[in-house]
Amino acid sequence: MPVTKESIFETLHIDQEGVDRVIERTKKLIHEGNVRRLIVKNAQGVTLIEVPLTMGVVGAVLVPVWAAIAAIAAIATDATVVVEKRQKDGDGDKDEG
Repeated sequence: MPVTKESIFETLHIDQEGVDRVIERTKKLIHEGNVRRLIVKNAQGVTLIEVPLTMGVVGAVLVPVWAAIAAIAAIATDATVVVEKRQKDGDGDKDEG
């Protein structure tokens, strides 16, 4: 996983059999609550979809995102999902109220 000062990036490769596995892993990461955005790229590294996520996004709001990832996996031969997460040490920027 590449690491920057503010973010950690996790890359998940999508293949025809692994779409459900990638979506479940992505859901698990979002449930942890520190995901900033999802980026889906094709084999050449071109961004196909980028979804910024705010804290507290869950459930039905993300159904179109899962459908888009599945559709991209159906047409792209070697797509990847890049999950940008906040560093756990940087929790001071959370706005809880």
